[in-house]
Amino acid sequence: MATRSNDPVVVLLDEAAETHHRVFRITDGSDDDWASWYADWLLTLSELPKLLDRRPVRSHLVHSLVQLDRDHTAAGTDEPWQEFYARRLREEFGSA
Repeated sequence: MATRSNDPVVVLLDEAAETHHRVFRITDGSDDDWASWYADWLLTLSELPKLLDRRPVRSHLVHSLVQLDRDHTAAGTDEPWQEFYARRLREEFGSA
């Protein structure tokens, strides 16, 4: 489900989700190692490092994505995951 946001990080997360689902279409998007795939895509095929004003370490980004998934689920919020993740990624990896 795509969000309607002007936030470029949210847009990238939407694009990553759509691309991931296409790549893993044979398994209907199922991928136990999704966070590694997202981290690779976000770091090498998107503008995320530029938007954060630095390039996160890949393993840190993978860990953060997994934790964000847990945190978003635990929060029980109606906030779209892309917006939740974008805000927290900026907090964690954005320039000071």
